[in-house]
Parts: sequence; structure tokens; C-alpha cells
Amino acid sequence: MPTIATDTNCQTVLTTFEVTPGTCEDVLDALKSAYAEVISRQPGFIAAALHVNDAQTRIANYSQWTKREDFQAMLRTKEMRERNRAIHAEVKSFEPVMMDVAAVF
Repeated sequence: MPTIATDTNCQTVLTTFEVTPGTCEDVLDALKSAYAEVISRQPGFIAAALHVNDAQTRIANYSQWTKREDFQAMLRTKEMRERNRAIHAEVKSFEPVMMDVAAVF
């Protein structure tokens, strides 16, 4: 099981999706499918987790990659471009942000 740590050279990506309670499960299903069938099989993928708030209005996606270019290459695949178009049609907004782990507790 991967561990969150500050002393890694990996790229961390946090993506938040604003959804409605009526679309939350559909978006989660689409994300789970994308990870199981495509994303987790891409070069440089390390690990990921999906989180949902109690109101089912936000989904947070935490993923780690060997390097930034691996994440960007995954996004450019034909399969992920198609899947992302479908996912984005279901969400109010989304924001992917590349970050470094600053501290772990």
C-alpha cells in the first residue's frame, strides 16, 4: 500500500469536482471505472484515492505519479479524452492542481 510522504520525488495531483447529490454516484462510478480500466495501467501511475463529502456535492481525487509528464500523457490518451468529456458533462466544475507533499502527520 502506498504511503504519503514528503521525501518522494513523485508528482501529486489533487482534483476536486463539484457535483449534485443526484449525479455524485454517476461521477464516482465513471471515475472508478476510469481508474480500474485505464488510469491505473498507465506508465508512472503510483496510487489514487477518491473521497466524497457527506452532502455528496464534492468529490476529491488524490493521485500520485512518478512524474508530471506521466500524468499529462495519461490525460492525452484517446480513451481518457473521451472519458473526461463524459465526466465533465456531469459535473458543475472541476479543478486539477499539481502539488508537492509539504508535511505528513
